[in-house]
Amino acid sequence: MFRRTFWFSTGVAAGVWATTKVNRKLKQLTPENLAVTAANKALEAGGRLKDRAVDFAFDVRDNMARREAELTDALGIDAPADRELPAARRHAAIENHNSPKNNPRYVEGSTYLTHPYNRNEDH
Repeated sequence: MFRRTFWFSTGVAAGVWATTKVNRKLKQLTPENLAVTAANKALEAGGRLKDRAVDFAFDVRDNMARREAELTDALGIDAPADRELPAARRHAAIENHNSPKNNPRYVEGSTYLTHPYNRNEDH
């Protein structure tokens, strides 16, 4: 008799425990609860993303200031005014030999070339 009572109460306890677990899981899977959970997770992810973006911006700002200081030192921008920098060098990237100004028949102020032979005079 004691055995039957023990197993009966064990079965009832297991049934109650399983029923409450299933009911809790079903409540978690309702559309309203899923929407709330998704919104909370999105807010958490947004907060983490914002923190990472702020950290990235600070890193960029620090590295930019450090690099600017390196370039300033390398170029001597903070040097005293009496020190002269080397003269600027200018190089022609492309020389255009077909420019009308390089043509000896080019007339200044005119958009036409002067030709020694005009074909329109023959007609």
